Amino acid sequence: MATNITFHPGNVSYDERAELLSQRGATIWLTGLSASGKSTIATALEQHLLHQHKAAFRLDGDNIRFGLNKDLGFSPKDREENIRRISEVALLFASSTTLTITSFISPYKADRDFAREIHKKQDLPFIEVFVDASLEECERRDPKGLYKKAKAGEIKEFTGISAPYEAPENAEIHIDADKTSVEDSVKIITEYLISKGYLTVA
Repeated sequence: MATNITFHPGNVSYDERAELLSQRGATIWLTGLSASGKSTIATALEQHLLHQHKAAFRLDGDNIRFGLNKDLGFSPKDREENIRRISEVALLFASSTTLTITSFISPYKADRDFAREIHKKQDLPFIEVFVDASLEECERRDPKGLYKKAKAGEIKEFTGISAPYEAPENAEIHIDADKTSVEDSVKIITEYLISKGYLTVA
């Protein structure tokens, strides 16, 4: 770890930035099994927020592994580092007053708790959204054919098959993805943001 570094605060406080941009930041953290619908909901939510003229940005699990996290695999240690990095990136985006949407399996409770804690320390909202699709439904969808490959032993340490998923126990939002449409999921999240004062609409 580097020791000869110094944190340099900016001249613009978070409150001043929020007032100037007429928006406050938050991280909306979607978690769930592969093929649960996280990315589809996140994409639709981002589009909806942008149409409301809000600064919103989506950080997708697969996309991040093409760049920032392309050096990481899927071992427990790499999964932990994957989520640690994206937690810090999400925090930076939220600090800029952006409504930040993350879509990651993030299977371990401790890693999601880390993301929550660093947001809490900076008094920034962290909204955990459990996209709760049954394993059977995820296998039925299986758009990438990953479950079939995992069951055939072609993919090691695959969440839900050969690696654990620790489901959230107290997520701010719980979406029954087996029964809830993408449009209704976006509505549920949006209504929560409005009810907490994290989002204002004209």
